[in-house]
Amino acid sequence: MEAFLRDFTAAQSSRGPYRRATAAELAAAEAGFAALLDQAPHDLDELGFSVEDGSLVRQEPDSERAWGLYALDRSAPPSLVVEAPHASSDLRTELIGLELFRRTPGAILAVGGAHRRREDPAHDTGTVFHVVTTLLARRGLPQVQLHGFNDTTLISADVVVSAGAAETGDAARRAADRLADAGFRVCRAWAEPCRGLAGTTNVQSQAAGGTPFLHVELSRTVRETRRDDVVRALVEADLRKP
Repeated sequence: MEAFLRDFTAAQSSRGPYRRATAAELAAAEAGFAALLDQAPHDLDELGFSVEDGSLVRQEPDSERAWGLYALDRSAPPSLVVEAPHASSDLRTELIGLELFRRTPGAILAVGGAHRRREDPAHDTGTVFHVVTTLLARRGLPQVQLHGFNDTTLISADVVVSAGAAETGDAARRAADRLADAGFRVCRAWAEPCRGLAGTTNVQSQAAGGTPFLHVELSRTVRETRRDDVVRALVEADLRKP
């Protein structure tokens, strides 16, 4: 899975094929993923997705319908949505997301399918990524969304933790505490300024409703050298649906 995900991300290009989903396709994606979650018949193949074993959904290679990759852990009831919307821009966030997915029974992994210059699902409600993650939020699943920043953007912190536009709750505070315990310098966006890295314009956080939403910004050095420590801290924070 890791090798496949690396190849999936590496293939994304700012000049790659891409087109926006139509309103009808977004509705079909919502219905299709709802059916997939319920292990019922679906028509996701008609949207250009390949579905393997009812647990891995990915787009056709080199398709203009570059609408993402989604994986479901069927070993337990759905518990947490792990999101990497900018995998080819916020480098290594997809690998952190994959490891958190692996260590969380019942997790669902969502990875953006196009380069950020082609599609920015964290700031665009007209994407399949947004439709899927919003569907999962309506089903009561907490979300943790992974992003990256350059070391020089905020030299006083390694990690920025926020709830985006959602209400800060216990999950965000637990995650910040566990990351701090792991030796990271944590900027808590609800308590201090974090240089524009709080995710307040994030559309998934705006649509989260009453479900927990965690926005995690990681410095480049952390993403390159301390991925396991990040995952361990987030697992210890226990972000799953009760």
